[in-house]
Amino acid sequence: MYRTHTCGELRASHAGQTITLSGWVHRRRDHGGVAFFDLRDRTGLVQVTINPDLPKESLDLVTNVRMEWVLQIEGVVQLRPDGMKNPKMETGEIEIIAREVKILNPAKTLPFLVSTDTDLADENTRLKYRYLDLRRERMTRNMVLRHKVIKFMRDYLDEQGFIEVETPIMFKATPEGARDYLVPSRVYPGQFYALPQSPQQLKQLLMVAGMDKYFQIARCFRDEDLRGDRQPEFTQLDLEMSFVHRDDVLALVEGLFTKMLPAVTPHKKLLSSPWPKFSYREVLEKYGSDKPDLRFGMELIELNDVFAKSEFRVFQSTLEAGGVIKCIVAPKSADMSRKEVDALTEVAKTFGAKGMPTLAITAEGVKGSASKFVTPEEVEALKSKTGAGVGDLIICRNR
Repeated sequence: MYRTHTCGELRASHAGQTITLSGWVHRRRDHGGVAFFDLRDRTGLVQVTINPDLPKESLDLVTNVRMEWVLQIEGVVQLRPDGMKNPKMETGEIEIIAREVKILNPAKTLPFLVSTDTDLADENTRLKYRYLDLRRERMTRNMVLRHKVIKFMRDYLDEQGFIEVETPIMFKATPEGARDYLVPSRVYPGQFYALPQSPQQLKQLLMVAGMDKYFQIARCFRDEDLRGDRQPEFTQLDLEMSFVHRDDVLALVEGLFTKMLPAVTPHKKLLSSPWPKFSYREVLEKYGSDKPDLRFGMELIELNDVFAKSEFRVFQSTLEAGGVIKCIVAPKSADMSRKEVDALTEVAKTFGAKGMPTLAITAEGVKGSASKFVTPEEVEALKSKTGAGVGDLIICRNR
């Protein structure tokens, strides 16, 4: 056999055991006749020690070994000496004292390093050598996380009484939001199959057929321009339920994600249930978007009443035209430089703002681009309504 254990599973409890490992050389270090390899497979890393008392044929083999060579190591698991343990590695309490080394596959010089996430090659190079890019620890973690997420979804929905149905990929064209990808038919020249933008009609067919609860980890295809959250081919959790109200669907999805996060990413901040719920109008008023990121806070606060009698022409003209004045409070940002504020203003302009009046609450008083247009009474009303204090930056927007 090529291995008795994987690289990432070995622990102090394995000390004294003779084992066989196979994997890639992640790093190599040489210290006074002793060589150390970090051997890697999908499960993790383990340190292999090559002592000079190894048989000559094995020593000759490892002389030229470099990163990404594939080795088979037979050796003994040994506890590392005190002071030599590596808490950054899950296998950091032990090392493998090699007895025999076999080279399964040498490697040429790589176009980029896979042992680090720094100084990465450009994206085109990474895609050209995708099999190398996927060896990087971060990419491996992403693949494993995706597997865990999908497995959890399947198990959870199965417990909720759903059945998984795989719907056809080649189907007739259906009118949806984007263009379909078309596949020419060899059997019927001049006719085409369409790749589904989503299983919409097929899942409705299943409901009419009485399937009751359906789900699928579905492949979807949309012939449209790239966007930040979508590409031409993507995967989505697709589900359908019969005899349910809106709140039943919301409760199902909330339960799924609330239970999934601690199961697949226990190191992340957990979601608390019930989730906050907002009406469309409320969320636009508070955050200016129907998909806000609540982690940032900084809700929009309306200031029409504060500046109802303002002599600041920018605010006055907005109110006279029936517009609205709002602000966000950026905590501990009053010390931002003029250059930094100007840079933020330029960003705001790309989203349609004409300007971005600011008020910095400092121990010496109020500063910022709008400070000379705001009365002391307005400042006090502003602080009272927004909760801003010393060190905070109030950023206004009128429309």
